Amino acid sequence: MAELKPADRMKIKRHPMPNQDEHVRRGNFDEVALGYAPETAREEAERCIQCKDPKCVQGCPVGVLIPQFIKALREGDMVQAVEWMKVKNNLPAICGRVCPQESQCEGNCILGKKGDPVAIGRLERYVGDFELAHRTCPLAKAPKTGKRIAVVGSGPAGLTCAVDLGREGHDVTIFESLHGPGGVLIYGIPEFRLPKGVVHNEVNYAVECLGIQIKTDHVIGRSYTLDELLAEYDAVFLGTGAGLPSFMRIPGINLNGVMSANEFLTRVNLMKAYQFPDYDTPVKLGRKVAVIGAGNVAMDAARCSLRLRALAAQKNAGEQGEVHIVYRRSKDEVPARHEEVEHAEEEGVIFDFLTSPIEILGDEKHHVRSLRCVRMELGEPDASGRRKPLERKGSEFDMDIDTVIMALGTNPNPIVFVDADGLERTKYGTAVAEHETGRTKKRRVWAGGDVVTGAATVISAMGAGKRAAADIHAFVKGESSWD
Repeated sequence: MAELKPADRMKIKRHPMPNQDEHVRRGNFDEVALGYAPETAREEAERCIQCKDPKCVQGCPVGVLIPQFIKALREGDMVQAVEWMKVKNNLPAICGRVCPQESQCEGNCILGKKGDPVAIGRLERYVGDFELAHRTCPLAKAPKTGKRIAVVGSGPAGLTCAVDLGREGHDVTIFESLHGPGGVLIYGIPEFRLPKGVVHNEVNYAVECLGIQIKTDHVIGRSYTLDELLAEYDAVFLGTGAGLPSFMRIPGINLNGVMSANEFLTRVNLMKAYQFPDYDTPVKLGRKVAVIGAGNVAMDAARCSLRLRALAAQKNAGEQGEVHIVYRRSKDEVPARHEEVEHAEEEGVIFDFLTSPIEILGDEKHHVRSLRCVRMELGEPDASGRRKPLERKGSEFDMDIDTVIMALGTNPNPIVFVDADGLERTKYGTAVAEHETGRTKKRRVWAGGDVVTGAATVISAMGAGKRAAADIHAFVKGESSWD
């Protein structure tokens, strides 16, 4: 087959991702996106014009060698595609599903200037799934160095840091507070977006290849202090994430039926509520649910609520009820990924834009009975660059709601800072660490991911873990000093 010219490649239309039918998927927790078929993946890979200066790579927080893996894919060399991918990305099957490619690699694709960018994320997922199924590219470990590294947290930052250090020959131990590894990848993202099996397979394979130890049920700050870890290990990386939820300071916040999205998603994921009715999990939802906020976590909470309501209605032959997203700005300002908003709309989530809660009203049993709101209008841009929402006078109204889920962001849990002299925090509770190295103010302690930035993306946390691993390796090998 003759090599296509760039102009011909640019004429090929972007291939859509096949999805479960929206009427079917709202009644199950199976993965919504079904993945490309082999021929579709090859055809999409043909769209890449192999830029001499690939902006897509610059847009990737971990610097995946995108043109190289796509070229190998379209030539039918899947083993080579995996090898190119894993030069920079240890968890491609995960990243291909949850990274915001539209604002990163795909957002920088030259094809996107005049049309649709190459579907890099979907191709990444395809390559990652191939590797999960065939295991063609085991992670290689350098000769043992004798250096011991403790990694606190097994989310994307911790896993990435641990794998990179393990590949360098260091003995790595991960300390995880919960009973299984994965962090936010397991407890924070619903099954229909990121199946637990994908996470377990990626983690287990890395651990087996590199001999990484994982100690679960260990809460650093309680089980061990940082200083106790430093007495046993040559370096410590903190990738503890941001699991402390934020709430609105409005009347009624302590009523029964009010919860954080963090609590809700953790129960759904760790206690297997998504396998309803096989698991009797304490996730009690009312007939009408309001999720406050419009980020990705809000979409996850709303779409989980919709499914649990639908499953309960099937079991009890009752009314399915309603799920609302309540957001004080307009649709144009929604911070969630466009794909997630689109899926939520297709499934039946109701969006109440330019609406802000001011009070949660309860009944005689102190349970939520309604949500009092005001209408908003947009003024001038605020510090975030988005137009500031302003209350419209005299616009109060009550919504018939009996469950309220707050999805307003999270902060790091302060427990890791207990008895950690020298480990500085910002006024927001995040750890102070250098961006390029992850070094904190405490000697031999590095930090990265949400514990430093606050709630952000999986791939940005992975980038932080990768940068910290490189600096830790240089330090323990004596190639750089602390001061």
